[in-house]
Amino acid sequence: MRHSVKDLELKANAIRQEIIEMLVEAGSGHSAGPLGMADVFTALFYEVVKYDPKNPDWPERDRVVLSNGHIAPVLYATMAEVGYFPKTELKTLRKFGTRLQGHPERTRLPGIENTSGPLGIGLPQAAGMALGFKIDGTKQHVYCLTGDGELNEGIIWEAILFAAAKKLNNLTVIVDRNNIQIDGFTEQVMPLEPLAMKWQAFGWHVIEVDGHNIEQVVAACEHAQAIFERPTVIIAHTIPGKGVDFMENEPVWHGMPPGLKDVAGDPPKDEQAKVALKELRTLRGKIRSEHE
Repeated sequence: MRHSVKDLELKANAIRQEIIEMLVEAGSGHSAGPLGMADVFTALFYEVVKYDPKNPDWPERDRVVLSNGHIAPVLYATMAEVGYFPKTELKTLRKFGTRLQGHPERTRLPGIENTSGPLGIGLPQAAGMALGFKIDGTKQHVYCLTGDGELNEGIIWEAILFAAAKKLNNLTVIVDRNNIQIDGFTEQVMPLEPLAMKWQAFGWHVIEVDGHNIEQVVAACEHAQAIFERPTVIIAHTIPGKGVDFMENEPVWHGMPPGLKDVAGDPPKDEQAKVALKELRTLRGKIRSEHE
């Protein structure tokens, strides 16, 4: 890898801090998913994806398609970290006229590949991009990020069938398997297991990783690039709210920012952001981050 594991972990931690600060400033937005996917986005943007933040329309770039658009804060924070736009702009999240909409809009911010909002539509778009590159005979790879709750959408499974039928080995899907969605735990709302076997039955190559182990995520993406004749799905097992004790594995934080309301057993709403940032800045007392 181009960066040390420690450096990448610190970058992911910095992204988590920015997510909390963005959400507090906005007063709305999703906490759990963005925090849980910080390691995956760090792996993608620092080790895997080909792109040029100074030339966001570079034709040879890989495509990163965010299907579960509600985790946009982690995408924006990562893009700012790698130089697409100034970090100061992160504080405009969800504000009137901002380029950083609650769900990404392709025409507002250079570097955004798809407009998302309705769940399920990102994977069909990604499959279409991948097929287009196949037809053109070019080498771009398409990475599509989805949520596990999003797999309740029927259009997702149509796209899964389509991608396998077209043998889109230039398409890699990363599923955020955090086991929660807005109505509660996925296995109570609409059971997904055996998830890996379902993807395999639909003709995909399946890899399962610890979504917080950046080395595993990078290795899985490299493995996917070596697969021929079929697309790959990486099922990334993550902890929603990762890095903030009172948010971890709690569905209530799926779609709520810190400071919005009191939650039984959690810090008072006026203290939530302070507690979250303290944990992240010290990695729960283990080390100091580069931002402290």
